[in-house]
Order: sequence, then structure tokens, then C-alpha cells
Amino acid sequence: MNFLAHIYLSGDNDLMKIGNFMADGIHGKHFDTFPMEIQKGIILHRSIDTFTDTHPIFRQSTKRLHANYHHYSGIIVDIFYDHFLAKNWNKYSDEKLEDYVEHFYQSLNDNYEFLNEKTQKILPYLIQQNWLLSYQTIEGIENVLVKMDNRMKRDSNMRFSVTELRTYYSEFEEEFTTFFEELIVHSNLKIETL
Repeated sequence: MNFLAHIYLSGDNDLMKIGNFMADGIHGKHFDTFPMEIQKGIILHRSIDTFTDTHPIFRQSTKRLHANYHHYSGIIVDIFYDHFLAKNWNKYSDEKLEDYVEHFYQSLNDNYEFLNEKTQKILPYLIQQNWLLSYQTIEGIENVLVKMDNRMKRDSNMRFSVTELRTYYSEFEEEFTTFFEELIVHSNLKIETL
């Protein structure tokens, strides 16, 4: 899953959301210098990733892209799924997405000293370009994919995957909806053990 889903799946705990959000930039097991709730978010993030990468529905979505995007297919589906979460946000939360995102940005600023270097670097762009809210539209997803493409050392061509998103839109959305219900259950159970 991508940023928005990881944040959402952390429940109401701001520090856990931050840990879950920045976990991709933290490698190995040496993250015990962070506050305990951030550590829990990192552990939750890794559990979500493992569940996602091995789930048959997620793999079904990636197969649709594999011929053109190879090992980037999983990254692309993560971003597609964030689009469907943002688009259908009112099914998952009583809080408006705009307010939810604004609260999270404020939380990042309020806890800046706990952010890893990578997150501190992207924070101004995240807020200025409002990445999380931009996921609501296909154009927003396309912009994200273009930026990711530009950061890759090799040409991943991810920017072109919006074609498949438009072509198989209902299939991807149906897969997301079914998968995400299972992922919510998995994440809630994991939080209980942390």
C-alpha cells in the first residue's frame, strides 16, 4: 500500500501514523531510537507490506501490469489502490479527506524532530503539492507516477501505467475494495499485538 493507506491503517495514533508513513526510509531492525509509538508504526508498516505483497487479490492486480512494468507493478498497484481509497474516502471515514490530510501534515510539522532525514526532505513537497489529496484524481495519480519515474535510475515507464488504470478501472477498483476490507482486519489485529 502507498502513503494514504498506511496512514489510515494506523488508527487514531498520530505517532503510529508517522512511523507507518516513514517506514520505507528506515532499514533493518535498528529503529529503537524513535519513540515507542513510532516504532509500532514501523512494525505495522512492515506487517502491512508483507500481507499485501503475498495476497492473491493484490497479485491479481499486479499481473495485469507485469508485462509492461515488470517489478514496478507492485509499486504501481500500491499507488492505484491509494487512488481508490482517496476516491471512496467517505466509505472508510466520517472525517473529510481534506481535514484528515491537513491534520496529518500538521502532525508531521509538530513532530518534525522525530522524522528521519528522508521524510524531512520530502515534507515541504508533500505539503506544497498536497500529494495525499491529489490521489483522488487520475491526473493526481499520473503526476505521482511521473515524479517517481523521474527519480528512478532506470526508466521504469510507470508514468504510462495510467493507461491500464483507465482501461481496467472497474477491475482495479473491485479488487481494491475486496482486498482493503481484509487488510483493515489484518491491521487492526496487528495493532492489538503491538
